[in-house]
Amino acid sequence: MIYLDNSATTSPYKEVLDSFYKVSQGFFANPSSIHYLGGEVEQLLTKAKEQAASLLNVLPKELIFTSGGTESNNLAIKGIALQHQNRGKHIITTQIEHPSVLEACRSLEQFGFDVTYLSVDIEGKVSPEQVKAAIREDTILISIMHVNNEIGTIQPIEEIAAISQQYPKLFFHVDHVQGLGKVPLHLAHEGIDLCSMSSHKIHGLKGTGLLYIKRGTSLYPLVHGGGQQEEIRPGTENVSGIVAMVKALRLTFDNQKNKIDEISKLSRSIRECLAADSRIYINSPKTGAPHIINISVPGYKPEVVIHALGKKDIFISTKSACSSKHSDESAVLAACGLEQSRTMHGFRISLSFYNTEEEINQFCRTFLEVLDELSDVMGR
Repeated sequence: MIYLDNSATTSPYKEVLDSFYKVSQGFFANPSSIHYLGGEVEQLLTKAKEQAASLLNVLPKELIFTSGGTESNNLAIKGIALQHQNRGKHIITTQIEHPSVLEACRSLEQFGFDVTYLSVDIEGKVSPEQVKAAIREDTILISIMHVNNEIGTIQPIEEIAAISQQYPKLFFHVDHVQGLGKVPLHLAHEGIDLCSMSSHKIHGLKGTGLLYIKRGTSLYPLVHGGGQQEEIRPGTENVSGIVAMVKALRLTFDNQKNKIDEISKLSRSIRECLAADSRIYINSPKTGAPHIINISVPGYKPEVVIHALGKKDIFISTKSACSSKHSDESAVLAACGLEQSRTMHGFRISLSFYNTEEEINQFCRTFLEVLDELSDVMGR
């Protein structure tokens, strides 16, 4: 099997599975219980949070564990909006955000919030100047992803963070789900107030995520309950998932130091091979994240190609897994201004630290063979 859909989800590290099983079996008590079993689990939870904070270079109290990237994004956006609506009701984001950001913003429009959806250039990038020009007296939140989940564009987060610092009453949220472990981001930057992360994108388990909330930033909780996690995200903690996520975070950061050049090399190989075929257009910018390569093949139905590849044990996707079952058109490619022959016929190839040169060579050969086979069927 050749798995090249790692932006949708990744296969868990063996060590992550081992950690999850060990904690589930031996540390099953409720960390809020006052007996010694509960105390042991509470200590384990505290240690896991301290380790995560050390890896991310933030304070333990600045981290809230969630169920994943979608919850983290919703908690950040709605939490800020509801808590600080007396300051203003204007939010800034872009047209190419993940659905969990776009839909969260659209839901707030029903409650009187005004959202500016910034356009992007042909590479999917928003300029800091655009962001600054959109800021108004009543702006309370800017939410922009670090790495685009479909085409891999890296946004100028530090420049936007520097701009946000100039406006003390607004907050800056970064969706770092696709960049985590692949493209460095310094959370300690003074202009970043909130940052979302997800476990299953870094070889952890589904159902666990992180939200960084800079010290002094207040949120309105979306859930009310027993007061766990600073009363921002109450409910009995998923200690097994949290420990497993921290293990995945450490291993991924180790791989980022040692193996990111290998991913870049594989990405270049894919680009060179596919770009040589006149039927194929490369949509991802050369300066984008190395693990995401988006292409278009006009005239070929993406689902037909993907099913044909699947029969050969090769797996890629069309776009974000969270939107792939909706409209055939990629909203991200459309926002980049590409013609419909490309926006309707896009594919996403996404790499992990475990893909090999042999796999990439096999994928490229097979992909072109599938196009040839389908051309014969279509009488081209």
